[in-house]
Amino acid sequence: MLAQVHEAMRQVIRPGISTAEINAVGEEEIRRLGGIPNFKNYRGFPAAVCISVNDVVVHGIPSEEIILKEGDIVSLDAGLIYKGWHSDAARTWGVGTISAEAESLIKDTRESFFTGMRLAKAGNHLYDISAAIGWFAESRGRGIVRELTGHGIGPHLHENPMIPNFEQKGRGILLVPGMTFAIEPMLTAGGEEIRLMPDGWTIRTEDGSLAAHYENTILITNGEPEILTGQEGGYQTYV
Repeated sequence: MLAQVHEAMRQVIRPGISTAEINAVGEEEIRRLGGIPNFKNYRGFPAAVCISVNDVVVHGIPSEEIILKEGDIVSLDAGLIYKGWHSDAARTWGVGTISAEAESLIKDTRESFFTGMRLAKAGNHLYDISAAIGWFAESRGRGIVRELTGHGIGPHLHENPMIPNFEQKGRGILLVPGMTFAIEPMLTAGGEEIRLMPDGWTIRTEDGSLAAHYENTILITNGEPEILTGQEGGYQTYV
């Protein structure tokens, strides 16, 4: 269901649209499918979708005043509740024609997720995923946002354990079938420092560099991990 929500929002991204309009599309699709937007009013967040443009890493508040323009990149972070269970996923898209630098950042952020996913198997450990994401990001010269992490997910949106996007001391908990996680690398084209804006939500890169975000809710199985929020472009896979 959440994959369908993301596809509905992706289709309306264009120069001249406001982030408030994109949020309205996302919320309408969530409710049309029978879900509840789990971000809306979560700890006071005023919208169904976090929409973050260019140097905003996460938690951008949708607004009629924020208008997308040619060359921007926009990260859409959304979730929904269905029958008491939460999902959470994020995508970063280009608006019209974007720079090679922006395109490369989006690609690297997405690939860092899938690099981590390859280790999300029963018998491995949680921080194997973290290390793989971090190694890949560093190999591409990307800044890794370290203050923000992935997380467990299920009957609640944010559950333990937290899942950093860089190598940790130790290996973390053993992965067993049935565990569900939201894995979400947030990478930058510049430095790793971030700052919280006065609205109490919006988080930007300190140096003004571009940021990208990629996230899926995944399930640990007896075999390969399953992406529960996949179906990008009509397919559901982890490779």
